[in-house]
Amino acid sequence: MIPAQELVERALALSTVDEAMVLVTDAGEASLRWAGNSMTTNGVSTSRSWTVLSVIRSADGSARVGAVTSSTVDAAAIADVVRASESAARSAQPAEDAMDLPTGDGVHDAGWSDGPATTGVEVFAGLVPGLAVGFDGADRLYGFAHHQVHSTWLGTSAGIRRRFTQPTGSIEINGKRADASAWVGSASLDFTDVSVPRLLADLGTRLDWSARSVALPAGRYETVLPPSAVSDLMIPLLWAMEGRGAQEGHTALSRSGGTRVGERLTDIPLTLYSDPHADRLAYAPFVATTTSTDTVSVFDNGMDAGRVDWIRDGAINALAYPRAAAAEFDAPVAVPGDNLLLTGGSAATLDDMVAGTERGLLLTTLWYIREVDPATALLTGLTRDGVYLIEDGVVTAAVNNFRFNESPLDLLRRVTEVGATEPTLPREWKDWFTRTAMPPMRVPDFHMSSVSQAQ
Repeated sequence: MIPAQELVERALALSTVDEAMVLVTDAGEASLRWAGNSMTTNGVSTSRSWTVLSVIRSADGSARVGAVTSSTVDAAAIADVVRASESAARSAQPAEDAMDLPTGDGVHDAGWSDGPATTGVEVFAGLVPGLAVGFDGADRLYGFAHHQVHSTWLGTSAGIRRRFTQPTGSIEINGKRADASAWVGSASLDFTDVSVPRLLADLGTRLDWSARSVALPAGRYETVLPPSAVSDLMIPLLWAMEGRGAQEGHTALSRSGGTRVGERLTDIPLTLYSDPHADRLAYAPFVATTTSTDTVSVFDNGMDAGRVDWIRDGAINALAYPRAAAAEFDAPVAVPGDNLLLTGGSAATLDDMVAGTERGLLLTTLWYIREVDPATALLTGLTRDGVYLIEDGVVTAAVNNFRFNESPLDLLRRVTEVGATEPTLPREWKDWFTRTAMPPMRVPDFHMSSVSQAQ
């Protein structure tokens, strides 16, 4: 297989149009799965995906873009992909996000000449002893550990040469005892910071809580949310922070004559942000995209991407704008991030917040979350694998599942207590978004809109 760097250079050299961009991603993947207290499957795979983007400029300042993606590792196919990309550009409509490409200064990112990073089943070695102990227990355990390493190279005819390696790992364990079910999970770069005994202890505690069950009706309940559930509610808010949509009046961040930037949501000094340099949550500190959307543009490929405070000290602070939209709306450029952190709460732990609850619910995990109304950011979804009743500061029983209806914007307006931030794994969005750090949160009137029959 031709080295990624050579592929980039060959494709750029073959280009005959005004400008070209080439992105190559080599991926390594390892997985481990278990069910009914025994290992079932494991596997390792490697793959390559690469895209050539061709740009044709016109005298009137417009530009057309063609993109062709391939997974072949045959060097003889490079010329065909470049020509196909050029042909696509010639037949494309003028791009609404056309801008001059960022220029490079001939300096390559560190590691540009290195080969791709790899992974294998050995990355799970530290998990196996703890899982083996769990398999000897009485609870039935099901789960999945997954590790990916993506090495990306970006080169452009404007002199950009950028490289980043992104490791992504997660482990989930679902435990069953009689009719009760509970879930725990953790995100990690390499699993060296994952304690399976601790995960199993948390799982056992939740299953112990299910020894007694209570049926409750739909309604609004004081609810304590652990970091994982908070992340599942905040990630859709990040995806809604779209500048163009807000400017055009059809998102929850719109208001008459403009956007809600500057509007205060809460007196708690909460800051919701993305930072490519966050410790153990890092992502590529530059734009690398094969398609343009309302939040990211191929014309920005190679541009630095830094920290963005979407909410700062309790007020909406920024929306996502590629350079063209930022120029159109006279707004600062902001690149959507691949991590999300929420800070500004107290030092309280989840246990502290449960202990401070006279009567309420502990809502551990969410699933099947869908957007109901973009104009209000209203979400609906179901509880799963653990809703518990808190009485006088103690969890006393498991509760039936519910369907909920909530907007993350409204939750931030109504939140009464926020605890200490910690890295966490979202349950619903983990297949797309794993890098989060969130606090536990208390909502005085979380809306359980109906009882769910799901078990």
